[in-house]
Amino acid sequence: MDIKIGYEISYNCFQPTPMMLMLNVHHTRVNDMYAPDIMSTNPVVPITGYRDAFGNWCSRIVAPAGLITITTSTTVRDSGLPDRVVPGASQVPVEQLPDDVLVFLLGSRYCETDRLSDIAWSLFGGYAPGWERAQAIVNYVHYHIKFGYQNARATRTAWEAFNEQIGVCRDYAHLAVAFCRCMNIPARYCTGYLGDIGVPVSADPMDFSAWFDVYLDGDWYTMDARNRIPRIGRVLIARGRDATDVAISNVFGPNALMRFKVWTDEVKTP
Repeated sequence: MDIKIGYEISYNCFQPTPMMLMLNVHHTRVNDMYAPDIMSTNPVVPITGYRDAFGNWCSRIVAPAGLITITTSTTVRDSGLPDRVVPGASQVPVEQLPDDVLVFLLGSRYCETDRLSDIAWSLFGGYAPGWERAQAIVNYVHYHIKFGYQNARATRTAWEAFNEQIGVCRDYAHLAVAFCRCMNIPARYCTGYLGDIGVPVSADPMDFSAWFDVYLDGDWYTMDARNRIPRIGRVLIARGRDATDVAISNVFGPNALMRFKVWTDEVKTP
């Protein structure tokens, strides 16, 4: 299937303001795009890019004082297959994990493994290590948190989401990631496009989505505590330890978000 993706984001800056933007499709999906998702700005400003420590593509601009709009649009080929489900995937002992995977066992800004470890072992210690335990974590988080865009808060951590029992997709992902790490399952936070493909169309405005990957049996598998069931049409933008590493924008000065529009639509063929 083909999926049309893109965004239009506007900021009002009160002075010339440096920005770091993480809005390009991940390099693992570049070959699936019919055309590059080239970022454009109005007014036009120079854009430079670099690859961060997790392999994500980042762009740098200096926005002038006043309104600036950042946009792109392209179409992506997708297999149309749902997320892989491998119930027999086993857990890799910590001492056998690759060196570059170990960082995804550690606590991070939004995933406080130190505060959640005892809780995690009490909740999930009885499940078989591997897929069964990871799926138990997904199921628990899915039902523990009540979703609502009115509940969004950029500073909410996994510990706070656990106690407040409310949040949005990033909070589901943070809590599930933290629980997985507590149970010695490497987990990394992901962000990208996820449209209402193969599921009832939501009345909520489209947004970027958050999910996570777990490392089992020597491979990474996608899981999603917000949606719980395998989904079709994910288009990855970035992945890292938590939302700190994959923020769509870091703005280094006073500003106001004026417009935020994201689209992820299956292209219907006649």
